[in-house]
Amino acid sequence: MDSSFLSQAYQHPAPNILADVCEQAATMDNVIDLSVGDPNFTTPEPIIDAAMKAAKAGHTHYTAAMGMPELRRAVSKDYNQRFGLAYKPEQAMITVGAEHALFIALKAVLDPGDEVIVPEPCFSPYIEQVEMCGAKPVVVATKPEDGFAITAAAVAKAVTKKTKGIIINSPNNPTGMVMIPDQLKDLAQVAIENNLLIFSDEIYYDYVLPGHEFVPMAKFAPENTVTINGFSKSFAMTGWRLGYILAPQWLTDAAGMVNDGVTFSAPTPSQYAALYAIQHHDELAKPITAAFAQRLHYLETVLNQLDWLQVSPVGGSIYAFVDIRPTGLNSVDFADALLKKAGILVVPGLAFGAAGEDFERIAATQPLDVLEEAVAKMKELKWEA
Repeated sequence: MDSSFLSQAYQHPAPNILADVCEQAATMDNVIDLSVGDPNFTTPEPIIDAAMKAAKAGHTHYTAAMGMPELRRAVSKDYNQRFGLAYKPEQAMITVGAEHALFIALKAVLDPGDEVIVPEPCFSPYIEQVEMCGAKPVVVATKPEDGFAITAAAVAKAVTKKTKGIIINSPNNPTGMVMIPDQLKDLAQVAIENNLLIFSDEIYYDYVLPGHEFVPMAKFAPENTVTINGFSKSFAMTGWRLGYILAPQWLTDAAGMVNDGVTFSAPTPSQYAALYAIQHHDELAKPITAAFAQRLHYLETVLNQLDWLQVSPVGGSIYAFVDIRPTGLNSVDFADALLKKAGILVVPGLAFGAAGEDFERIAATQPLDVLEEAVAKMKELKWEA
């Protein structure tokens, strides 16, 4: 028996650039790692203490499959109070991270042959998850000259009779683009007119830079929106693996049915940690997001001073997306050269789809002094176009 026994999808898999970079980051020493989107902060101590207290009190068993009722109430209340929405706790489901949330929501909706529109550049698992559901991802390329904006007109052109959904991400990974209300409103109209679901990945909703505003997609199309979010970024809780879905109840219930065959319930100590985190949202999240705003402002300012690199305008997220076309290298070759010449690890834009080629994603996930060291190394480099 050999690999020919595997599913055909995994016998000759396409290169996974993002996964390869993550593997590099985990195994290399003496490298400035600006690749993986994992905030360098340790989870705030009060969150850790809340989880430990719960575990010591005996809360080490399964919770309800859809999540602890009090946590479902808390996440729905968070969106309702902050954004003027009207979610009921029954519309919330607690998941093992945001990526898990998106997958079970897609699986609950898609049949083989269905289509899902995916604007690129995008987080690469979007494409993989649609394909794993037997559906077809339909890529709509966004353009650097438009700030990588996701426009309703471009999405509408891609709609067919087989289209069932659209996946968006704002603030965006990798581009840092933040959709404005008019763009969201226009996209909502496309979804409503064509009876589509918008799967809105809002994991970076706390990471919005001054001059920009986060508005949830559900503000404009509550019956057509599946909100995907989690605790990894806002509270530096990547390792706790805790996310959630907010959606029309018929969708949330169906996602729960899918999940019964996947992982049943999210980790109990993590749910108690998340409950404390969201109940103390602003005081715990703001120091983290403020630090990233400072870092991104620094990167955008100093990197734009280099004659061989230009930063795409950053509205939010934890990344700078930089144009490296003046170097004459493609994104994979540039990332390799940057690692060899300067010991700096970044993610090639091609990892986020063909629309990301000629760009690199730089994660601001290191302290400011480390970013300053990286920039100093980059200033010494010369490129022959």
